[in-house]
Amino acid sequence: MIEHFPFILLMLVVIVLLIMLANKIKVAYPVLLVLAGLLISILPGVPHLRIEPELIFVIFLPPLLYEAAFAISWKELWRWRRIVSSFAFLVVFLTATSVALVANACIPGISLALGFLLGGIVSPPDAVSANAILKFVQLPRRITSILEGESLMNDASSLIIFRFALIAVATGQFVWYQAALSFVWMVAGGIAVGLLTGWLFIKMHRLLPTDANVDIVLTLVTPYAMYIAAEAVHSSGVMAVVSGGLLLSNKRNYFLSSTARVKGYNVWQSFVFLLNGLVFLLIGLDLPEITEALKQEGIAMHQAIGYGLLVTAVLIVVRIICSFGAVLVTKIASHFITVADKNPGLKAPVIISWTGMRGVVSLAAALSIPVQLADGSLFPHRPLILFITFVVILTTLVVQGLTLPWLIRKIKMPDYGDYMPEAAAELMLTKELASFTLNYINSSYAEQIAHNASLRLITIHAEHQLHQTHDAAITPATKKMQLDILEQQRLWLQQKNKTNTAIDEEVIRKMLYSIDLEEEQLKYH
Repeated sequence: MIEHFPFILLMLVVIVLLIMLANKIKVAYPVLLVLAGLLISILPGVPHLRIEPELIFVIFLPPLLYEAAFAISWKELWRWRRIVSSFAFLVVFLTATSVALVANACIPGISLALGFLLGGIVSPPDAVSANAILKFVQLPRRITSILEGESLMNDASSLIIFRFALIAVATGQFVWYQAALSFVWMVAGGIAVGLLTGWLFIKMHRLLPTDANVDIVLTLVTPYAMYIAAEAVHSSGVMAVVSGGLLLSNKRNYFLSSTARVKGYNVWQSFVFLLNGLVFLLIGLDLPEITEALKQEGIAMHQAIGYGLLVTAVLIVVRIICSFGAVLVTKIASHFITVADKNPGLKAPVIISWTGMRGVVSLAAALSIPVQLADGSLFPHRPLILFITFVVILTTLVVQGLTLPWLIRKIKMPDYGDYMPEAAAELMLTKELASFTLNYINSSYAEQIAHNASLRLITIHAEHQLHQTHDAAITPATKKMQLDILEQQRLWLQQKNKTNTAIDEEVIRKMLYSIDLEEEQLKYH
């Protein structure tokens, strides 16, 4: 691997350039990365990057799942729990079953066990691809919440199916009651290990004399510890990372300092950005090896492509049926139980059904298939399964990924009225927070206000916020002026650092960081 280090650095530069290009032309970056990997792979002299199959899950999945769990809103996840659960578990199982039956019937040599293996690989939609596309369009909050929740949970269910199918292929037998008990342990054990490991890390953050840098390092170690610990007791590492990540996400203000939260956010954004970029580039770079293995297996390229397109069609059709079926089930269920929305309409399922792009998890699962079985024989049809997975990922990313923004604009999603407009909600919270602040200062620090200048400034600022109106909202022109003022403050501080040698540069840096934070806050207005 060390001899390929210059090539890896070059690929990192390519990833950054391609993502900048994707943002410029408003195309989801996974699409460009996959296509670029495909083009780079056919260039002469390009080294082959190989990662051991058993390391794929350990390297990529834990941090990606952990970051997703940290970013999701537990409140929204609970609010839409029924639809999220149905898509994350029931729809994944139906999808895997449909793929297994079609593959077993239409692809020579694919047994039912191999069909379920393939179904477990390609059944979960990819959250990264959907988020990369959705940032260019506006969707109602309920839709994004459902998609985020589904993408977090469906990885666990699909990989459990994948694991059982892998055991069935390797052993040649499947005992349903043993599988049922094993399934319960994988889910329950994974959740228990994740929560226990998360609790231990919270105690470490709280009790040990850590600083912001140590806290960030611990957050990087946490998902790997959860995953490895769960796998060591033969439970689901994915469930461990998801459950532990949700716990720590809800407790972040309890065990992380504000400095660790600010710095950690930037570190994790860069880390996950890099991992996602590498994975999507690897999808394209792996194609030559897969096609070469197909030739050795004696499968014609046009046949393999046809199989991949067939499986892709099954995935799309099943998701469409399930999306509209969910509407019907919701309407029926609303007569017996309380549901979040009794009449979800027909526009939402159209969008949800078309957000079925596959990506990171499918690739990791496919590449993790062992090359050989325990008896030394080659794993049956591994190259074909890899190639079908590649076709599914490429087709869904290109076809659905490029057409989804157009479809969203064409449909014109309604405003469901679930949430207050962002500006109104922010103004309301600002006023209520200012009122609370003033009441707290007057009740707790009444005597100190008269002779404490800093406390008086806080009071004046709170009173200003309390009397804000919608007219006081920051306009684009005002924001431009404020950004200009902040930039001039930076230039002044930098010049002061050069001309006044009596000032410690560390003081200048702290003030520059404070300006950076102020600019970041301004960008969210």
